[in-house]
Amino acid sequence: MSLIRVIPLGGIREEGKNMYVIEVNESIFILDCGLVYPEDEMLGIDAVIPDFSYIEENKDRVLGIFLTHGHEDAVGALSYLLKKVDAPVFGTELTIELATISAKNKGLQDRVENFFIIDEDTEIEFEDATISFFKTTHTIPDSVGIVLKTDEGSIVYTGDFKFDPNASPLYQTDFSRLTKIGDDQVLLLLSDSANAENQELNVNDLKIVEELESVFYNAEGRVIVACIGSNISRIQQVFDAAQRSQRRVFITGDNLIDIVDTSIQLGKIYLPSKDVIGQMKDLKKTDDDEIVVLETGDIGEPIKALEMMARHKHKQVNLKEGDLVYIATTPSISVETTLAKTKDLIYRAGAEVKTITDHYRVSGHASQNDLKLMLNFLKPQYLLPVNGESRMLAAHAKLAKELGYDDFHIFLPQNGDILEYKKGNISLAGQVPAGDVLVDGLGVGDIGNVVLRDRRVLSEDGIFIVVATISRRLKRVLVGPQISSRGFVYMKTSIDLIQMCSDMTLDVLEDHLARSDFDWGELKADLREKLGKFLFKETQRRPVVLPIIMEASSYQPKDE
Repeated sequence: MSLIRVIPLGGIREEGKNMYVIEVNESIFILDCGLVYPEDEMLGIDAVIPDFSYIEENKDRVLGIFLTHGHEDAVGALSYLLKKVDAPVFGTELTIELATISAKNKGLQDRVENFFIIDEDTEIEFEDATISFFKTTHTIPDSVGIVLKTDEGSIVYTGDFKFDPNASPLYQTDFSRLTKIGDDQVLLLLSDSANAENQELNVNDLKIVEELESVFYNAEGRVIVACIGSNISRIQQVFDAAQRSQRRVFITGDNLIDIVDTSIQLGKIYLPSKDVIGQMKDLKKTDDDEIVVLETGDIGEPIKALEMMARHKHKQVNLKEGDLVYIATTPSISVETTLAKTKDLIYRAGAEVKTITDHYRVSGHASQNDLKLMLNFLKPQYLLPVNGESRMLAAHAKLAKELGYDDFHIFLPQNGDILEYKKGNISLAGQVPAGDVLVDGLGVGDIGNVVLRDRRVLSEDGIFIVVATISRRLKRVLVGPQISSRGFVYMKTSIDLIQMCSDMTLDVLEDHLARSDFDWGELKADLREKLGKFLFKETQRRPVVLPIIMEASSYQPKDE
């Protein structure tokens, strides 16, 4: 009998950042390694990735990293993991190609040699498990689910999926394979929950092409289409609709160009004509009613790029009177506030805004009917809803109960919880570290809650700086205090406030200099506390108080 442990390091009680560790005896298999983009209050943060501490401690046991598809929520953190763990990576053709581009961009060319392409017919045998794959429908081609077969039964991970009988061959689910998997004793199902609250059926792709074609045909000026960069299905639909409405597509952003070029080379995007893609250098020469600008933004979220266009700060395209901005994606909840502000900026720039969600329910994830159908296909003994916030996971669990599952066979853990299968039952068996690791430029994990708090305070209440030079030997304040602020108060109209702060600073400095046990840390903490309380009392604002106290150890007064 095998000892099986399932440890989510991401994807639980959050949408995205998928990463699931499956342990069979001493073997470790990693399913997906994704990131999530930061919420608005995470000022300056580029991305959030899983905590790899547990993997680093057990890296010699990792036999492989298995990827379901090429979106950032599944592969976005892979390059960061490969800097710490040298393990083979398995994925479909497009997934591996996108992962390769990312790895090379981060200076990991040598690790690419350990990337291996699989397909739905691939079986990989290990000592403790056999891993195979099945085709799924998502918004990017070459999406697969993963089956990890053990002597106790199979563990199945759906990855992101939905069911669409009208999907093109590149996106079709292998229903016969699902039936066979379900007939072969599924122990545990890890199933996508991102759309579990939705009772409606997702609109099929044909309707979306018709909608885009109508938008392009009726618009009198340029159409700027904003979508997620790795949504290959939507990009294909834009090309098809542009061709039918006699428009050309101009692509902005190097990242999007790489994705489109790679997809065309691999046959994942079909160009209806050679002329459907225009060169950016020809944009100004082309009539407005023949232009579609495809924009995704540098990090895949298009909203920030639209804001830059509206403010006339974009490198390639700025909005003007008569433009139509068409948001061809369902924005995540975390950017809804930003989206509302951006729409306002777009209208100020003289353009108009429409969104695909005005008319259709659009998602690349399984609706409630899809989730029930997956459970009926696979008939798992246990269910672990994944890739969803708490309410989504709860909605998924409720659906399972409607099909006859009880609380003992549905798990709603936290990231880091260890689910252990032993003696015919799954139970919680401890925890491993599984917090968020923040990526800020080249820094990974060196930004914490204290830094984020300071950034938030700086953005809201500014900074208050106190500078003074002292002599501990003479027990005197030699220079200052000198006070300045940024983003807090206007100095010229706050003379009385500044003088009171200066007097308070002088009192604190003289008090500490008179002590026999002078301590720099205590001095600065005392200044921060007293000035902070005083400033809040006077202004109801809490700036970051930064005391800069220097010592002139060699200072000699003139009379000595």
